[in-house]
Amino acid sequence: MIKDTYESPLSSRYASKEMKYIFSPDKKFKTWRKLWIALAEAEMELGLPVTQEQIDELKAHADDINYEVAQEREKLVRHDVMSHVYAYGVQCPKAKGIIHLGATSCYVGDNTDIIIMTEGLQLIRNKLITVIRNLSKFADEYKALPTLAFTHFQPAQPTTVGKRATLWIQELLMDLEDVEYQLSKAKLLGSKGTTGTQASFLELFDGDHEKCKQLDKKIAEKMGYSDCFPVSGQTYSRKLDSQFLNVLAGIAQSASKFSNDIRLLQHLKEVEEPFEKNQIGSSAMAYKRNPMRSERIGSLSRYVMCDVLNTYFTAATQWFERTLDDSANKRLSVPEAFLAVDGILSLYANVADGLVVYPKVIEQRLKKELPFMATENIMMDAVKYRGADRQQLHERIRVHSMDASKVVKEEGGENDLLERIAADKAFGVTLEELENLLKPEKYTGRAKEQTEDFLNEYVNPVLEKYKDIESDKPEINV
Repeated sequence: MIKDTYESPLSSRYASKEMKYIFSPDKKFKTWRKLWIALAEAEMELGLPVTQEQIDELKAHADDINYEVAQEREKLVRHDVMSHVYAYGVQCPKAKGIIHLGATSCYVGDNTDIIIMTEGLQLIRNKLITVIRNLSKFADEYKALPTLAFTHFQPAQPTTVGKRATLWIQELLMDLEDVEYQLSKAKLLGSKGTTGTQASFLELFDGDHEKCKQLDKKIAEKMGYSDCFPVSGQTYSRKLDSQFLNVLAGIAQSASKFSNDIRLLQHLKEVEEPFEKNQIGSSAMAYKRNPMRSERIGSLSRYVMCDVLNTYFTAATQWFERTLDDSANKRLSVPEAFLAVDGILSLYANVADGLVVYPKVIEQRLKKELPFMATENIMMDAVKYRGADRQQLHERIRVHSMDASKVVKEEGGENDLLERIAADKAFGVTLEELENLLKPEKYTGRAKEQTEDFLNEYVNPVLEKYKDIESDKPEINV
């Protein structure tokens, strides 16, 4: 089938069905109706002339939205909220007169935005748990496997494959803390009126200020929230959008860091992302196994980290009680950030669950570099047990290291530093003794123990807390 209309790749290629529904029109408009029901119920409970019969009628049509009626009405009045008020009234003739009573468009629009972002972040949290769970298994499995560590992408003191994975997990735990904090302070706009003063409701309640305050509390409770923002203009503060996207951008940072590490490790042939049996790495080079999923994680992450700027500028440029230059931007920037991070975490979970490790390659690279790193131990051993002069040995090791490095870099030869030291009588040590000193696990410090402690003391309690969240098995479309 020929597709002749643009559609966002976030929807067609990357995001999950669950996240796409959260930001769908159907979810939005059904939430509008739930908010109208909550408003009507609260107004009835506070003494306004709203009947249970009217509320029951509204509830009976909460989900069977007559979209065609709303669409035709919008062509006439050019207003989406009033079009849906009209369509709801067609289905609910008894309740027609009390739908949206005293409210402004932001009552349904802004409260729905908050509800949708909250539900979206809850889904993101669940996917974060899946990734942490997958990485923790990987870290535990490889906690003792020595590997060459890098600083500045230059060979450095060894670590273990599992310890390296704890660095990825720790950043995700930081993200999870931010997610939970953002969810913990979730508040609705409530029903504040055209400039946030609740003037229309004060009129409806005959000047009863307490009932105006109770209205917000009742709406919040009915929608599953503990509170509403105490003050607002016509809209909730657009700073809330930037706070949500700050959390998402933080996740994107962590995911991008992971993806870069995997891409570098795959170049080194030490660790690879999953590669399907029939997957093609390159159209020209049939032998290639490109880290395409990790590259996609990095690509989408970059988008989210840039996208968060939209919410900064939107929050910063609101005028007084409201302007409408937020609307078009919000419709793009907020949903697409959620869909992108949803896609990122699906990819992250998939890669983390199927990482392939090549211990022989890791061992080979480590053995090439380890003699340089072991020189301090070799020198101390000679001083401690053979009474050698440290300063003299330091100079001899420096010379031997430079010569061995020249063989490796300029001649393409093997690292012969050990042979050079064994042949130097000043050290008084045999090649066999040196090789015995070069067991990789002697140079990984507390990497294995740190990994065990981290998993037991920090990761497992988190996973236990969320044990009822099932692991996501994402379907990677492309």
